[in-house]
Amino acid sequence: MNWISAPIADVLARVRNVLSAAEPFDPASSTRRFTIGAPDGISAVLLAPVLGELARTAPGIDISIRQLLPTPGETRPERAWRGAFADLDDRVTDIAVIPTGHIPERFHVGGLYDEDFVVAMRAGHAFADEPTLARYCELQHLVVSLGGDPHGFVDEALARLGCTRRVALTVPNFMFALAILAETDLLCALPRRFAAMHAARFGLESVDAPLELTRFRINAVLPKVALMDAGVAWLLVILEKAQPPLPPAGRSSATI
Repeated sequence: MNWISAPIADVLARVRNVLSAAEPFDPASSTRRFTIGAPDGISAVLLAPVLGELARTAPGIDISIRQLLPTPGETRPERAWRGAFADLDDRVTDIAVIPTGHIPERFHVGGLYDEDFVVAMRAGHAFADEPTLARYCELQHLVVSLGGDPHGFVDEALARLGCTRRVALTVPNFMFALAILAETDLLCALPRRFAAMHAARFGLESVDAPLELTRFRINAVLPKVALMDAGVAWLLVILEKAQPPLPPAGRSSATI
């Protein structure tokens, strides 16, 4: 029966670790630091409302953000975020916020919001006036990829239509992508809420994609045992309250 006792012993050890670390928690007086793991396209959307709530109700609490992106070259959804799950198991992060529903049973999942993607470009780009699929495929593209892999979910959607595109550049995060788009004629698929909040300061505009792209459920993930920590449970509630409003579909621009 060792194959059963070993996992049970591991769970019990984690419970003891959480209970030993947990203290009475009062957000108004606490000076704890919490670590949230998330892609920057998500953390850049959630941080402003989270920090606003902390300023009002928990001024002594500090936050660390750990950058997360899917494992380079991994096409299986259930394994693409295994690094995030390992960080949670090892207590490197308190909560991970990731765009997947393929989450192991040992984790608690709190749904935050649904996200889709728009096509972003510099203001005045001709594509904004002719956002057709044919034109989209003719132009050059930027892809956010931590490992430099140019093939992403947009390419999968194009392949289903018998289309391809040229990915002229990859960069490792979304904020870097904004700066590059502002100085080039490249196109980039960005999360809609992220683009609505941050594209204008770079002089960018965006349009709906000329093809159907995957919608993602953004989930807050943490070990079920971690909910016994009143501080972590409180942080989860703060994240669930921090959902930004969904910007309208269609064209948006820094100049409109």
